Amino acid sequence: MPRYAVLLRGINVGRAKRIAMADLRALLADLGGTDVRTLLQSGNVVLSAPAGPAELEAAVEEGIAERFGMDVRCLVRTAEELRAVASANPFPDVEDGSRLMALFLSAVPDGALLAAHDPVAVDPGRVRSGDRVFYQWCPDGLMAAPAVGTYVEKHLGVAVTARNWNTVTKLVALLDA
Repeated sequence: MPRYAVLLRGINVGRAKRIAMADLRALLADLGGTDVRTLLQSGNVVLSAPAGPAELEAAVEEGIAERFGMDVRCLVRTAEELRAVASANPFPDVEDGSRLMALFLSAVPDGALLAAHDPVAVDPGRVRSGDRVFYQWCPDGLMAAPAVGTYVEKHLGVAVTARNWNTVTKLVALLDA
């Protein structure tokens, strides 16, 4: 059965959209997931599932809406896709993984929109593009960096959820465990 990383956007950040990880694991098991494991409290899950990525995204979003009454965006990456994101890191010399972000996109942006609104231009030298991901190095911390994710959503019309590099590498390790 295929292995996936499930990335939920905006849960357990602040007071809104709180979901206990045990409840999330139970939901994903009820949806057919096996070997369901969560990482941290912010909507990072690895699991095996018979569904394809798009089917799994839709099922998780619908399941969260039904069970918890919340509208939560879900992005799914296969184990191979997440490994590819990790191996394509354009900033291999960055030592502080909390300051390197992977901005995962819900879809490949339209080429014309991307040409007109290239996020790399928002922070030249610190933003690079990949396959349904932008990498952003934030040497002074995420709060001091340009809001590339917001820019991408506004100008490219795709949903974005960000994970720091420490989380990305831990998810890859969990997928390979």
